[in-house]
Amino acid sequence: MSKIVRIGKVYIGGGNPIAIQSMANVDPHDEKALIDQVVKLADAGCDIMRLTVPDQEAADVFGSVKSKLMRMDYDIPLVADIHFDYRMALEAIKNGADKIRINPGNIGSIDRVRQVVNAAKEREVPIRVGVNSGSLEKHLVEKYGGVTAEGLSESALENLKIIEDLGYDDLVVSIKSSNVKMTYDAHKLLVKGTDHPVHIGITEAGTLKRGQVKSAIGIGALLLEGIGDTMRVSLTADPVEEVIFAKEILKTLGLRESAVDLVSCPTCGRTKIDLEALANEVDSRLRSVEERLLSEGRPGIKVAVMGCAVNGPGEAKEADFGVAGGLGEGLIFRKGEIIKKVPEDQIVDQLFEIIEQYIQ
Repeated sequence: MSKIVRIGKVYIGGGNPIAIQSMANVDPHDEKALIDQVVKLADAGCDIMRLTVPDQEAADVFGSVKSKLMRMDYDIPLVADIHFDYRMALEAIKNGADKIRINPGNIGSIDRVRQVVNAAKEREVPIRVGVNSGSLEKHLVEKYGGVTAEGLSESALENLKIIEDLGYDDLVVSIKSSNVKMTYDAHKLLVKGTDHPVHIGITEAGTLKRGQVKSAIGIGALLLEGIGDTMRVSLTADPVEEVIFAKEILKTLGLRESAVDLVSCPTCGRTKIDLEALANEVDSRLRSVEERLLSEGRPGIKVAVMGCAVNGPGEAKEADFGVAGGLGEGLIFRKGEIIKKVPEDQIVDQLFEIIEQYIQ
């Protein structure tokens, strides 16, 4: 089991819940845009937010964003993303960063790394050591004949050791690649050599659909191996989509509480109803039901949307509630037992009338 690291109010590692991260993609100098995006992501379920800090102006804005969010009761940890300029790491720490993300190899001499480590140590700010396949050190590329899982793992361990040798152990490590198999193999090697918490994800995963597939496979495989203490789904899309999909991955693996399990059939030649539209409408309306059940600490429910009135209720008999479509009509059932037959245009309303009776 990995060590525990505190990032603001969030604890990762040591068996703590896996924290969902995302990163602001608005101008780092635009205070209002940053605040609006952080609030939006926090409301969507993001646990930790990362902001890039490329220059002094951005560092100052970072501090202002941090203080204003606190006054708004948004105590979400903010991570400063630092590349090349060690001074920005120092400024971010001074301005209230809850964690900083650096690659010791690209911020210069050991003296510069030491200054960052000392500042982090003084304020008890954890450091995430990030290694990326696009910036693997030359000696490791030459050693392994290119970018490999072995090289990525070795790079991460070498960079961790640089900071450990400077007397600081409050560390998180990440290895990122757009290659799913390489990422998986690198993490399997990494965890043999360290017990620091691991941040996982597939970098540059791609557009919404492609990125979701790569992230589900890459992140899911690692989580099933027990690897990963915090995660980010990286998508070329609205960051809110990253958070929503990250939650779905965790719920699917049973690693985050879910109050609603929706199952729906893939349809077949017996389907006489627009099942896709029906399932999407049910899914949309279930979100408020899930929020209510979670907020009240109520047991979860399983809802089925089936396309066939012949086999639907039987196939979904384990569902608490469900519908099965027919020709211009649908069956509403509960625990596999048919309750009523309703016209097609009343299916969703009738289903939720039954669900509402349950959650009253």
